[in-house]
Amino acid sequence: MQVTLNGTLRDVPDGLTVRALLDHLGLTQGPVAVEINRDIVPRAEHVVRAVAEGDAIEVVLFVGGG
Repeated sequence: MQVTLNGTLRDVPDGLTVRALLDHLGLTQGPVAVEINRDIVPRAEHVVRAVAEGDAIEVVLFVGGG
């Protein structure tokens, strides 16, 4: 299926949850914030929130340092 990820059209496998999408993208290290269609997806919902065809998804990685 196709979704828009951080402004870029991407093909991803069907039937993904947010957590499975993050795994697919290799974004499992460190905290992330996820927004789908302008709605924040709380971390507790990542394992149950489904990703659908045409969703606009924004993923922000938090990076520490100094």
